[in-house]
Amino acid sequence: MKVIKKLFKLLIALIIVAILASFAVVAYGTSSRPVEYMEYVNKYAEEYNVDPLLVLSVIKVESNFRTDAESHMNAVGLMQLVPETAEWVTGKMKIDYDESMLKDPESNIKIGTYYLSYLINHFKDVDLAIVAYNGGMGNVQEWIDTEIVGKNGKGLENIPIDEARYYIVKVNNNYEAYKKLYGDTKLEDGIQKSPKTWLNNYFIQIKDFNF
Repeated sequence: MKVIKKLFKLLIALIIVAILASFAVVAYGTSSRPVEYMEYVNKYAEEYNVDPLLVLSVIKVESNFRTDAESHMNAVGLMQLVPETAEWVTGKMKIDYDESMLKDPESNIKIGTYYLSYLINHFKDVDLAIVAYNGGMGNVQEWIDTEIVGKNGKGLENIPIDEARYYIVKVNNNYEAYKKLYGDTKLEDGIQKSPKTWLNNYFIQIKDFNF
């Protein structure tokens, strides 16, 4: 009888540890995917017809929400805009370009979201647009023309540039995570830091049996 009680206590302890560990995984997964600048993300995602969760995913991968982020390729700000590309995009938008826009959160998100929308409309495929955001429109068109990738976004694993090939995977992984974490939630700045959000997402993951 004592052995059974000990085994029962051990089982309870293991269940508690498993619950705490799985909750910690969900809490980390939630807190590591920031929800910030939603005033601008929502505004320009709606204006340019882009899923705001996709915009968040691009920001997450590009800069991890650092307004002062700069890459070795001279990309700047939240959505990592190269000055030459930003100037070209603002020309399409018919607004005056100034390099200070790149580190300004609203301007950066406005330009980046418009560019993402432009790419989606141009290629008629979200995955190809995401790749073009990183690898360039010219490269993606060349890969389509030479049948390295399909017009429907098939064959992305054949992209010859490692960074662009990995980029689409990283953005889509974050996009799926954001949709799972916040698909039916009204997004507000800093929501990822709330224990209430962690708990809510924990129950969502239990329901889906997948995180």
